Amino acid sequence: MRNERIVNRLCVLREKPRIARSGQGGQRTMNIRKTNTILYCSRWKDQVDFYEQILGLPVLTRKDWFVEFRLGPNAALSVADERRATIKSATGAGITISVRVDDAERARTELAAAGANPEPMRTVWGSRAFFVRDPEGTRLEFWS
Repeated sequence: MRNERIVNRLCVLREKPRIARSGQGGQRTMNIRKTNTILYCSRWKDQVDFYEQILGLPVLTRKDWFVEFRLGPNAALSVADERRATIKSATGAGITISVRVDDAERARTELAAAGANPEPMRTVWGSRAFFVRDPEGTRLEFWS
């Protein structure tokens, strides 16, 4: 009986890690190192100006049709000119980019001063939050 348990444990240890599939539970074995959301835009220049000038996001990569902005240590947001891509603009339909900040009230005040036209502050799921729309209509939620 004891030898049987040892053999079973060795067999389990030799199995290769698997990615959990929906409904199986457990954790995935992949290691996500960075995320980047890409917005394909028809108003590309307006989008770049909004994220760079109004939101003040630092640029990581700049090409003549694609700009990648830093959101955090492991997150980026990119805008791509749909005229140079195979994917067309969704014009903001069905997209919310949610950004957690240290102080939503202060962020709202700063974005209003920069000309972002934020919606009124509200409570969403127990957090203080507000929304802003970029020139394509993509909704950005800032919360703390």
